[in-house]
Amino acid sequence: MLGAVLLCWVLAVGDGDSLTVRCAADASVRRVRVAAIDAPELRQAFGRRARQRLAAQCLRQPAQLRVRGRDAFGRAVAQVRCRDADVGTAQVEAGLAWVARGYVPPGDPLRVLERRARQARVGLWAQRRPTPPWTYRHRSQRQRAHP
Repeated sequence: MLGAVLLCWVLAVGDGDSLTVRCAADASVRRVRVAAIDAPELRQAFGRRARQRLAAQCLRQPAQLRVRGRDAFGRAVAQVRCRDADVGTAQVEAGLAWVARGYVPPGDPLRVLERRARQARVGLWAQRRPTPPWTYRHRSQRQRAHP
């Protein structure tokens, strides 16, 4: 299924970069991680806002998924389009997600959008020093391991 376009229906939104969908091809329910972005965790500043924006764009809507692979949790990693717009692009442009480092090459238009949002202090970039979600997750894991 890598690279194929799947037509799906969005059943739920987990956070600012993950969805649960039912796909038309086989009626399967899949957990999906939006490719190329990393949104704040729900307990982080702007985490709930990122989830709300993704829900406004995709919840109970048709979605087109172009699967790129699987993540460590078994979710499909996919480029997602809802309402004729790329979800990753919309989240980054709104200042509600970082471009996923190591997954997007330098010079990619997504990086340009992130830089513009940062310069305009849009969304999470309004914070003085926003904590990237990968740093937040690392700290949380350390705190759980060493209470």
